[in-house]
Amino acid sequence: MELHVRYEGDDDPDKCTARKLDRFDLASLHRSDRETPYGVVLNPHAERALSPADAPDGVAAAESDDALVALDCSWESAGEAMFSLPGEHRALPYLVAANPVNFGRPMKLTTVEALAAALCVFGDREHAERVLAKFTWGETFLELNDEPLRRYADCADSGEVVEVQQEYLDR
Repeated sequence: MELHVRYEGDDDPDKCTARKLDRFDLASLHRSDRETPYGVVLNPHAERALSPADAPDGVAAAESDDALVALDCSWESAGEAMFSLPGEHRALPYLVAANPVNFGRPMKLTTVEALAAALCVFGDREHAERVLAKFTWGETFLELNDEPLRRYADCADSGEVVEVQQEYLDR
């Protein structure tokens, strides 16, 4: 699965996980919506939760180019209007950040954490490990979220993911 990032460039370049992924040819950066490929778009404002059913082989709109797309921008500018990308928009379920800036905060993931989480939900943990390996805290993300990521990956659809997520929120 190809990883793509719609890159805004409005955050600290030294801490930008998307730029680092691009440097190591692990993801492609795009500076406009037009050049960003169609695919599964990770969008925290989406109405449906990401599930294994959204993996390219199971995407309802079979026009998917096997692309997983994330938006890289500062949290301050990550409003709903920023997510006008074409594709199948899905929200990640409940997860905890491991990055040094937002460690332990729920749902404050970096771009690489979001992409890795989606890969895990799609059942491609090895690919997730490869992209996270470039970050000293990458393995910590998988350790912190091991149980929920495995449970989300075992779900059949978005509804089941939401049920599992609710269990974590109720704790």
